[in-house]
Amino acid sequence: MSEHEFALSIVVPVYNGATSVPNLVDALSKLEVPGGLEIVLVNDCSPDNSLEVCHRLVAEQAVPLTVVNLARNFGEHNAVMAGLAQARGAYIITMDDDLQNPPEEVVRLWDYAKSNNYDVVYTYYAKKKHAAWRNLGSRFTNWCADTLIDKPKGLYLSSFRCVSAFTARQVVAHTGPFPYIDGLIMQVTQNIGRLEVTHLARAEGRSNYTIRRLVRLFLSMFLNFSVMPLRLATLAGIGVATLGILGALWVLIEALQGDPPQCWASLMAVTLVVAGVQLIMLGVVGEYL
Repeated sequence: MSEHEFALSIVVPVYNGATSVPNLVDALSKLEVPGGLEIVLVNDCSPDNSLEVCHRLVAEQAVPLTVVNLARNFGEHNAVMAGLAQARGAYIITMDDDLQNPPEEVVRLWDYAKSNNYDVVYTYYAKKKHAAWRNLGSRFTNWCADTLIDKPKGLYLSSFRCVSAFTARQVVAHTGPFPYIDGLIMQVTQNIGRLEVTHLARAEGRSNYTIRRLVRLFLSMFLNFSVMPLRLATLAGIGVATLGILGALWVLIEALQGDPPQCWASLMAVTLVVAGVQLIMLGVVGEYL
């Protein structure tokens, strides 16, 4: 007997989705998944009546449906973390509530991950139906991920992804205040696949993707999931210490020639060397922690 209650869980973070979530849940509930499926809706403190709509769907739908309500707006990645923690499926698919990912692609994504024994499968689109600025933001985010975290080159980090229960358990074990789902996944596994899927234009409403969210995502990657700040500190330390050593050599040469510089010069050289060594040690020790 399987240790999982369902073959598939579908986690949907909800924000201002009162009009789109009923259509999404209705389409998902009609999917045929051997072993059964469940839906987990995570209301990220939506200012509209999304929570009431989600609770109504629990009463109306035959499919097992769990509603998680966050006390304030924590953001998409925290909402997904909350959903993963509640999911009971052997595989878990995360998707947005905007209906831009066709529900019928869910079974194909799940079957692809299961049949190829992938820990994670990310989707990508032949043509994205986002606004131009949103596509630019996505490209920037993926470029940052290529640079800052251990992401396979060419892998598009989509929010429409399938993860195994094992991977999900490792991800939700993270206790830091600023989770970045994809960064956590890269720390857990490199057994990752990719699958092209259809992307639809947004039927209603507007995107919740903002410049502020893009900046927060970049800072989370840079500060919490990358060793680059530590390596920059090490390089800065090497540069500062080198300047200090060169300054000390200059002071020594001038003193040997009978024209010693003022005392501040030697003090500055020592200060630079000490500061440089401290930065180097900060970077080295940080990489071991």
